[in-house]
Amino acid sequence: MKIGCVKEIKNNEFRVGLTPDNVRSYVAAGHHVYMEKGAGVGSGFSDNEYVDAGASLIDNAADVWHLVDMMVKVKEPLEEEYPLFHEGLILYTYLHLAADKQQMDALLAGKVKAVAYETIQEKDRSLPCLAPMSQIAGRLSIQEGAKYLEKKFGGEGILLAGVPGTPKANVVILGGGTVGMNACKIAVGMGANVTILDVNLKRLEELDNMFGAHIQTLYSSDSNIEKCLKDADLVIGSVLIPGGSTPKLFKKKYLPEMKDGAVFVDVAIDQGGCGESSHVTTHDDPVYIEDGVVHYCVGNMPGAVPRTSTIALTNATLKYGLEIAGKGLEKAAAENTAIEMGVNCYLGKLTNRNVADAHGYAYRSLDELLKAKG
Repeated sequence: MKIGCVKEIKNNEFRVGLTPDNVRSYVAAGHHVYMEKGAGVGSGFSDNEYVDAGASLIDNAADVWHLVDMMVKVKEPLEEEYPLFHEGLILYTYLHLAADKQQMDALLAGKVKAVAYETIQEKDRSLPCLAPMSQIAGRLSIQEGAKYLEKKFGGEGILLAGVPGTPKANVVILGGGTVGMNACKIAVGMGANVTILDVNLKRLEELDNMFGAHIQTLYSSDSNIEKCLKDADLVIGSVLIPGGSTPKLFKKKYLPEMKDGAVFVDVAIDQGGCGESSHVTTHDDPVYIEDGVVHYCVGNMPGAVPRTSTIALTNATLKYGLEIAGKGLEKAAAENTAIEMGVNCYLGKLTNRNVADAHGYAYRSLDELLKAKG
């Protein structure tokens, strides 16, 4: 199979879909890899390293798109890339279609076979290709939140850990999944007062056993959230529904009750966000203030640490990519339910129920489509 990888064009996105080691693995499996020149530079990988690994360098992205059977990316294609779609192309990347109807319509119109990292799900319900970026985003959320608590950035001017004789910051984390747990780990390590809320009592028990007296766990009800936010200095939104739109737990009516200069980091923004007052920002202009609360809603947070993020991401995605390339998407999906769960669009049909429900579109299972195809 012809495998392609192009330079990401999203604002301040320096990650890359394939490392030289990944290229080496695809080539060893009998595939041909085409890299756009300079695609890996932002993550610290030179063109020469890709050539040494067996890739062919292509001068521009458009030629790569037209040439390949399977495109491996990091972030969703942007509008200027939609004309480069061709029927039957396998697109293997993060998509987040529940929050992006325009992209979804373009993929359907282009009859692309779109496989989303974030919905590849193993039988134990784990999300192996989302997990590494969730770990990074969770840890970054505290790092960024601590920075924007500084007065210079509109924050209330409080040090997360405090010092002897002063109050520590109160950190509230909405959601106890991978993002929330990693945010909790960093916040506890920095010495803040941490409260974490979730609707899953078993998960709260696990977090309580993990962090003990260093945190407060609470059931995630509207009343508990509202009470916690009144005293919060930093709020982390880390709620996830795989492939679907994120519930709005952080409501606008809470903002006037919060401290002036409190910070809200909405890690769920790439799925639409868990804040009613949230809208996507970029690394160039990451924050805005509404009702005195600083909002940080960058849609590609891990892009700020591309070297770490690229290596962590491709460690997880390579396995499934090799299987898709080796068997073809149809056979790979038939033999591996995790890959089948990853297929969001197939030749003009929506094959992910959560995405379909988010936009009120018709849903067809991949298995049903393949059987009809014969």
